[in-house]
Amino acid sequence: MKPEEKRKLLKEEMKRTGGILRLAPCWVTRTTLPAGRRMKLDVRDLYPRGLKAGPVCERWFASTGMADNGETTGPDEGLSFIVCRTENGVEKIKLKEAVELIGGEILGEKIMNERGKMTFFAKFYDFSVPINHHVHLMEEQAALVGVAQKPEAYYYPVELNAYDYRAGYTYFGLDPHLTKKELKAYLEKWDCEDNGILELSRAYKLKLGTGWDVPAGILHAPGSLVTYEPQYMSDCSIFMQNLNNDLAADDFMLWDKVPADKKGDWDYLISCLDWEANTDLDFKEHHYHEPVPAGDVGAMEEKGYYEEWIVYGSKEFCAKRLVVKPGASVTIQDEEAYGFIMMQGNGTIDGLPIETPACIRYEQLTCDEYFVSEPAARRGVTIANPSDNSDIVMLKHFGYPGKQF
Repeated sequence: MKPEEKRKLLKEEMKRTGGILRLAPCWVTRTTLPAGRRMKLDVRDLYPRGLKAGPVCERWFASTGMADNGETTGPDEGLSFIVCRTENGVEKIKLKEAVELIGGEILGEKIMNERGKMTFFAKFYDFSVPINHHVHLMEEQAALVGVAQKPEAYYYPVELNAYDYRAGYTYFGLDPHLTKKELKAYLEKWDCEDNGILELSRAYKLKLGTGWDVPAGILHAPGSLVTYEPQYMSDCSIFMQNLNNDLAADDFMLWDKVPADKKGDWDYLISCLDWEANTDLDFKEHHYHEPVPAGDVGAMEEKGYYEEWIVYGSKEFCAKRLVVKPGASVTIQDEEAYGFIMMQGNGTIDGLPIETPACIRYEQLTCDEYFVSEPAARRGVTIANPSDNSDIVMLKHFGYPGKQF
């Protein structure tokens, strides 16, 4: 389909839906660790591109950026597609292309004038073991290898975490009294033995319904809970833990995002860390987040809904959790465009179906994920819950700082 044909179809879809775009599920495989199998993907489709590409461990929401799995990266892996209705059924167009073609109508002219693209997305990740202690590049180091920085945040949804694989804890940062020389001695064990880097960190028990703010430059070894992760549009990591559950990390995971003249330079790797943030004595106080009501609680409950901030503190993104009570119909306004994923219940949003499937085939289209354009968000969308017993629950991610606490 030619660009002008796509532009025409997108404008027709925006008019038909009032600016609410249905998205197809976007599954991402990983070769690093075993899958947790809790994201509702049919287990028959766990290895959709074969064993070498690894199992599906993530689902990305409203993404305009590719996943980076090295040589095993699949075509368009990580890119979200808009599902447009046509006379002959449906046509899928990349969200990235849509933003390039009619970005002002989707994200708003202000964001397009300032950024020229979409810089935020969210995802679920689901592993049956903790992830290796790793860091995401800060802006300066990211620029040296032609990628974007990767600040992120975590929220642990109760709806997907009936089982935690007995590893519901995350290591963050480094011991406040650690020296760079001591850390280097551990890193230099990479090719010889378990480098034991977790001995230098601190673990925190994870609590469902809460989360953490994780700016770029902070070491972390996320626990085995299904995690909702709003973040900046990037997929770059440096793994600093070489052995995890008897699985050895490939050298690619250590040196891939390092300039060619710095490969093998342990001091350069340490410079990729925000040392002050990693060794913060009050790390939990500065990064742990309990949810905060997004309005007057009494007024919200009287109207039949409840909304709370679940991700805040970042300059790049934020997120909310919205609950619409049985039998209620509420109109919700927001400042900016956002993507959302359904967690519970069924109903409609401005007359369009929203559903929470129990099992999804790999290429199946669903009605559990949408992107609400800036005009629609500001106008307000009406969410109706026809059930007499079940809440509608959705998670919403935005590309602006949101409320600061």
